[in-house]
Amino acid sequence: MSFDPATNKLTLKNVSPVTVFFTDRPERIAGNMKTARFIPFWSEGKDSFKSDPPNADISILEGDTLKQTVVELQDPALEGDSLTYTVKVLQGDMPTMGTEVAVFIDIIGRPLTPLSFAGVARRNYRRAVLY
Repeated sequence: MSFDPATNKLTLKNVSPVTVFFTDRPERIAGNMKTARFIPFWSEGKDSFKSDPPNADISILEGDTLKQTVVELQDPALEGDSLTYTVKVLQGDMPTMGTEVAVFIDIIGRPLTPLSFAGVARRNYRRAVLY
């Protein structure tokens, strides 16, 4: 990954072609979908991530040290195997480079997001199926 503090652009390189998701109670759903299919969900619906950007934990493992930064994610763009976000750092320090990186998006309080239990209209698209 790389981060440009001048533009607040976070670029994840060699990103997995699969995004894993899960929901919380009351209906627990877990599954995966192609990352290219996940990105369009960002701006769908009146309660989308585009209208109310989610927080995320960026976890970077450097040797035996885990560095975590909490950010707000905006404007995802997937180009090949590079996924770019505009980020607002909320907590911690964002390093300019990292190699072992995981991103966990917080959907708590987002009842109509594509990955929430309340997103009934889109539920058939995500039932533990890779497409």
